[in-house]
Amino acid sequence: MDIQRIRKIWAGLSLPLGLLFLRVSAAVLLLQIHGLPKLLDWSVELQRIEDPFGLGATLTLARAVFAEVVCPLLLILGVFARLACLPVLAVLGVALVVVHPEWTLGEAQFAWLFAVLYAGLAITGPGDWVVRLPKSLR
Repeated sequence: MDIQRIRKIWAGLSLPLGLLFLRVSAAVLLLQIHGLPKLLDWSVELQRIEDPFGLGATLTLARAVFAEVVCPLLLILGVFARLACLPVLAVLGVALVVVHPEWTLGEAQFAWLFAVLYAGLAITGPGDWVVRLPKSLR
């Protein structure tokens, strides 16, 4: 196999592979660090969660769990991926601007990194390697 053919094959694989890696990595990190702990320790999290808009702890936690569990699962599958990034970005925005406005850039660096990842995926979409929905659901 000559080098030109290898380059052509790699060129066709690098973008879908890169987007798959980004979306699965970002989703697994959010699930593991934030989503699953909230879901699995629901009653403890109800006592701890900030409620900046006065919606009540249950609704606020449910919205956070949706953004941090359901949306990452959709992103892993590549199903409604751009749409799934929006609730995550909303939760990050509320955390950075409303709940923790006193955070320095250093204290908020991981939230900003998540925001960059999810904004990038919202812009690019999931790539070619996704689970295809039946036509009736598209």
